[in-house]
Amino acid sequence: MSLTKTTRPLKPAEVKRDWVLIDAEGLVLGRLATIIANRLRGKNKPQYTPNVDCGDAIVVINAEKVVLTGNKAGQKLFHYHTGYPGGIKERTVAQRLNGHHPEHLVEKAVERMITRGPLQRAQMKHLYIYAGTEHPHEGQSPKKLDVASMNRKNTLARPGQA
Repeated sequence: MSLTKTTRPLKPAEVKRDWVLIDAEGLVLGRLATIIANRLRGKNKPQYTPNVDCGDAIVVINAEKVVLTGNKAGQKLFHYHTGYPGGIKERTVAQRLNGHHPEHLVEKAVERMITRGPLQRAQMKHLYIYAGTEHPHEGQSPKKLDVASMNRKNTLARPGQA
């Protein structure tokens, strides 16, 4: 075995993917999305290779209970187009969280933090987001990741609050 000063690049066949479960209840959206994006890319692993999909599979539950700081929930607008002439529409974050698919808010936040291209699409296939507490990935026995205890700013609970 030779002693080299660099880590050997990982090949796609050598990737070992872990399963991680994250409970998003009460977590700040942007901070949660950053943690998820880094784990999807594999940047938390010592054998990280930028051009290989070497990240973990992430399961996020309670996506509808994610929070935003300040007045973003009522003031931040998302624009979309229906495809018809004059069909530009807008919705606030609060409307999207209370709508049919609140998990899309977390998905888009993570998607926009990963470099775009074919590798991003491959990495996003390993992200599973559910609005409630139920998920069909118990067979993979995901390890629970406590994002709230990583940094006190990851939740809105301030000292002195319950």
